[in-house]
Amino acid sequence: MSVLLKLLSESMRMAWHALVVNKLRTILSLLGITIGIIAIISVFTLVDSMERNIRTNVQSLGDNTVYVQKWPWATGSNYEWWKFWQRPQPNLREAEALRKRCTSADAVVFMASKNSPVEHGARSLENVGVLAVTEGYERIKSFGIGNGRFFSQMEANSGRPVCVIGAAVAQGLFGSVNPVGRQVKVLGRRLTVIGVFEIEGESIFGNSVDGQVVIPVSYARQLLRLDSNSLNPTIIVRGRPNVTTAELKDDLRGHMRSIRKIRPQADDTFALNEISVLSSSLDGIFTVINLAGAVIGGFSILVGGFGIANIMFVSVRERTNLIGIEKSLGAKNWFIMVEFLSEAVFLSLLGGLVGLLFVFLGSVAVSKLMDVDLYLTYANMIKGLVISVTIGLVAGVVPAWSASRLNPVDAIRSK
Repeated sequence: MSVLLKLLSESMRMAWHALVVNKLRTILSLLGITIGIIAIISVFTLVDSMERNIRTNVQSLGDNTVYVQKWPWATGSNYEWWKFWQRPQPNLREAEALRKRCTSADAVVFMASKNSPVEHGARSLENVGVLAVTEGYERIKSFGIGNGRFFSQMEANSGRPVCVIGAAVAQGLFGSVNPVGRQVKVLGRRLTVIGVFEIEGESIFGNSVDGQVVIPVSYARQLLRLDSNSLNPTIIVRGRPNVTTAELKDDLRGHMRSIRKIRPQADDTFALNEISVLSSSLDGIFTVINLAGAVIGGFSILVGGFGIANIMFVSVRERTNLIGIEKSLGAKNWFIMVEFLSEAVFLSLLGGLVGLLFVFLGSVAVSKLMDVDLYLTYANMIKGLVISVTIGLVAGVVPAWSASRLNPVDAIRSK
């Protein structure tokens, strides 16, 4: 074991000596490995970061939660939109009926949304998302209240002119002033702000509370037609802890068909959407992106492998005389082969480490400058190192084999 460790240390010393003596040649040769690692790991880092952000946003839609809507989330060539557009929109009456009948539901919420200007004094924000929700919304949507409170069941049912605003809305209309207890103009009417949501951050699905104003449905129904297509009315149902999503969907399907008086042989006139539909679609998308990134980076890695092989062939030629002396002193063929293989792996690993360093610095810079979360995970770092070692082994095996097969007499006589 000590002989092998000594051999590895000697090989690394020789490899480092080759780097120092032939700086330009080595840099150009290792450039392929470095660029390849940057390409592959950068793609993996971007995809992993994007996937983590998207899945976080997907999970924010709610676990064990079913959305009763007009349109199904599923897409594809068999999407029969001409059937779906004739369906009626979910309405408040159906939500109330589900709340009374569906024993597997922990919370049933009706929600409608509309973009509207929001004003306070001389300040105004355009296209703010106004959400009209029923009681129980806080049990389905995960959010925190940074200031004030959420409206009570009595306020929700009685239609009090109150609202809870997002942090971005509060900043845009009030600046550093506490908005709780003050009034804003929403949908042409004045509402009292009773709470401000905690900062949540951007969401790719547009469901972040930062730029929203939430009002009671009982108040919104005085101003809007809640079953209008433009308001995207939705019934959100969260199942009880001991009820699976499949069981919840079965229960909801039976009750909705009963509420809408659908004949036994007729198709559903509603869609029951769940998070797993989005998750399944995302799995395929990210698999394709990862594969594309691996192919793109693979070409750079291939070029880098030729560079490592070139260095090793030159190294064998320069040290032919030394190889002959080692073999004449009793060095076995495997000893010579391991010596050059370890040198090739060291060179390749060095190029991989430089590539990982650039990816790390780039991810930090992008995260700071563009306010985007990029994560260079340990898994991707290990992938980069494994790829580097593998390329070193593949690129060094032929030069190492040729070195191990040299005749000691001919090798000593070479110049």
